[in-house]
Amino acid sequence: MARLNVNPTRMVLTSLKNRLRVAVKGHKMLKDKRDELMKRFLELARVNKALREEVEEQIGTAYSNFVIASAVMSSEVLEEALMYPKQGVSIEVGKKNVMSVNVPVFDFKTTTDDTANIYPYGFANTSAELDSAIENLSNIFPQLLKLAAVEKEVQLLAAEIEKTRRRVNALEYIMIPRFEETIKYIQMKLDENERGNQVRLMKVKDMMLEEAIEEKQELTKAAIEEYRSK
Repeated sequence: MARLNVNPTRMVLTSLKNRLRVAVKGHKMLKDKRDELMKRFLELARVNKALREEVEEQIGTAYSNFVIASAVMSSEVLEEALMYPKQGVSIEVGKKNVMSVNVPVFDFKTTTDDTANIYPYGFANTSAELDSAIENLSNIFPQLLKLAAVEKEVQLLAAEIEKTRRRVNALEYIMIPRFEETIKYIQMKLDENERGNQVRLMKVKDMMLEEAIEEKQELTKAAIEEYRSK
């Protein structure tokens, strides 16, 4: 692993040690977040699967009723019966925060207070299958909105999991090893410098000791010669 290109000084060493502690702490937090996101994602995936199967089954039933209605009714009568819808809806889109991910929340309101008033035609010229199809679609609409919200949440969580996974891997396999390698390199260089300083100090001490010995010998020699001259 390539180390960082920095000067091997104690100040840089201290800074890198602080960055390493932050990176290790951030790595743990991101791993915990990734695990929680995965747990939430798997739960939603199961909910999404069950909800989709239920919705598809109900839509299949509605389509079957429409097919039967179109078989027993003329196309003109069927088109005229469905030409002017009697009930309308307005959709409100909100959001909620799930593990720092903003996911959509859908809600709807009908245009009339009577939610059961959904048939835009009289019952004299239409079949019971058309009534069942309209009722099925009306009942399934809230489930469709819920399914849309769940599937969007699953997509957003999957994207967040992938982004968090890349960050975890970047810290675990790139940043933290680089910090550790650089700290090891700086520590080694500082130890080498310290040993070099110790060697130089020992040499200076030896030189000073030799000078002191020579000076003492010269003083002793001078004292002896002065004594002899007397």
